[in-house]
Amino acid sequence: MRLSFYKYPIGRLISLILLGSGIILPSFPASGTPVETRNFASLQERNFASLQFPSPLKLAQYNSNQSATDWLNQGLQAINVGRVEDAIASFNQAIKLDPNLAPAHYNLGLALRQVGQLQPAADAFYRATLVDPKFAPAFANLGGALLEGNNFQQANDYLQRALQLDSKLGFAHYNFGLLREQQGDWDKAIASFKKAMEYSKNAPEPAYHLGISYLQQNKVDQAKDAFRKAVKINPKYSEAHYSLGTIWYNQKKPKEALEAFRKSAEANTNYPNAYYGAGLVFMQLRQYPEAAQVLQYARDLYNSQNNTLWARNAEQLLQQVQNLNYQPR
Repeated sequence: MRLSFYKYPIGRLISLILLGSGIILPSFPASGTPVETRNFASLQERNFASLQFPSPLKLAQYNSNQSATDWLNQGLQAINVGRVEDAIASFNQAIKLDPNLAPAHYNLGLALRQVGQLQPAADAFYRATLVDPKFAPAFANLGGALLEGNNFQQANDYLQRALQLDSKLGFAHYNFGLLREQQGDWDKAIASFKKAMEYSKNAPEPAYHLGISYLQQNKVDQAKDAFRKAVKINPKYSEAHYSLGTIWYNQKKPKEALEAFRKSAEANTNYPNAYYGAGLVFMQLRQYPEAAQVLQYARDLYNSQNNTLWARNAEQLLQQVQNLNYQPR
């Protein structure tokens, strides 16, 4: 089922946002996943589809065994057509033939991250750094994998090393920002996300997390600007649209809020927070049939995603709609 808001007339770390009415919106999904490639594979549509693998990294300098290089290239070709398991097998074969082929270890780590094998991925990145101690992306990805595993101290060390080797490595700055975000060090997180935006201008994630960090400092206008930058880069960034919607809702601008929630739902039809937010706006506008429809949809999506807490919250709002003299069918 896909709901369109056009037909309706309109007149993992961040605390929940309390609204003036006492209603609670779902929290912003601030705890991003560290990015594995220079292109900031969109990780929230994310959890975490379509990693963009780099082309072989100057393979001539590693070309001590042509057969190993062939296996590496075969693995990269498999990635490009979505055959991740085949790619893993090819990268492992390349490593077997030439254990000193750093890009094979590196791309193996990316592939293992894609299928959720975090510890083996970290091991692969670590081996890449041993083979080539100046391989900055390998250090950055190792730090990201350790961050995802909540090993903050070692993540910090490896991310520092990545930036020592390449101070303009955008996704290393981004991962550093996520680390500071986890630690609640908002000033340093902001500085890191700004650096990431400077060096990776086509990546929307740093702008989004910059907005999250500004919200933690109650800098709402700066947060709004950051979220706008994120959706300008990626118009289908559902979380960024949702975040804008919550700001508009808190500022009692229902037209703008509803439009933002509509864009969030269009970007990702399985994103229940967008429908939940729209339900609150329709309640604010006293458009109870519309509120019931989107809240029912939000509740069902939360249930299908095993998010029982917010399924209950949506159900409670539905009960409020019933108490306001509307009985959903």
